[in-house]
Amino acid sequence: MKKSLVSICLGAALALSFAHHVAAADLPAIEKSGTLKVATEDDYAPFNFMNNGKADGFNKDMLEELRRYAKFNIDQSILPWTGLLASVSAGQYDMGLTGTIVTDERLKVFNYAPPWASAQHYFVKRAGDNSLATIADLSGKKVGLQAGSALLARLPELKAMLEKTGGKLGPVVEYPSYPEAYADLANKRLDYVINVVISVNDLVKSKPKVFEKGLAVSGPGYISWPIPKSSPELLDYMTKFMDHMRETGKLAELQQKWFGETYDTLPTEAITTPEQFHKLVGQ
Repeated sequence: MKKSLVSICLGAALALSFAHHVAAADLPAIEKSGTLKVATEDDYAPFNFMNNGKADGFNKDMLEELRRYAKFNIDQSILPWTGLLASVSAGQYDMGLTGTIVTDERLKVFNYAPPWASAQHYFVKRAGDNSLATIADLSGKKVGLQAGSALLARLPELKAMLEKTGGKLGPVVEYPSYPEAYADLANKRLDYVINVVISVNDLVKSKPKVFEKGLAVSGPGYISWPIPKSSPELLDYMTKFMDHMRETGKLAELQQKWFGETYDTLPTEAITTPEQFHKLVGQ
């Protein structure tokens, strides 16, 4: 699998930040300072995106609810996805408040608040492309994903699915953001793109004449907010906030608004270890 020089450099920067991180503030320090610092992004609909120059999406609404719930200020910084997790792990921010997929590798650095959406992966293709009707049809085809995305870590699942059909995983191209990958797909520089099901649904709904939803290329998964392992009290606080959102019905309301469905069977506890994560997804 070939990676671009940009992707390699970004990966090296991420690893360096993980290795030389300064502990983020835990809840007592946040309450003392009066400010929680959160990192978000602006180019990952429907989770976080810009709408007529203003932040919008599921996490924008969740942030508004958190501001009403919390007794301290919340300082939001909008970052490119490729540097967001590294910045949180380096202690520049107290947590990430964006659509982040839970993975084994990330659980070495972060704990996760209770998940609020499904992260099963699907492929998306050009509308009317009947040559990609089955998983076997993806053999040897060029696929696009976002650099630094957890979807890269789960590509072995698709690789195994293809090998069962006698096929193989084709060239993998990494992009700084998904809009760039979708543009290359529309222009036939890619054969398909992989993303989480919510984002695929949102894309196809907004551009039905350009893109079409394919099949699942991974098992179950979860999306949630990453919190440094050095901040267990903040994790407990955010778990209680999620309890509040469920109990008031506001979480289901925002899920329906942004995802077109609710997720009533998601875990209600924080996710802190790979073993717990594997048990939750039935692996």
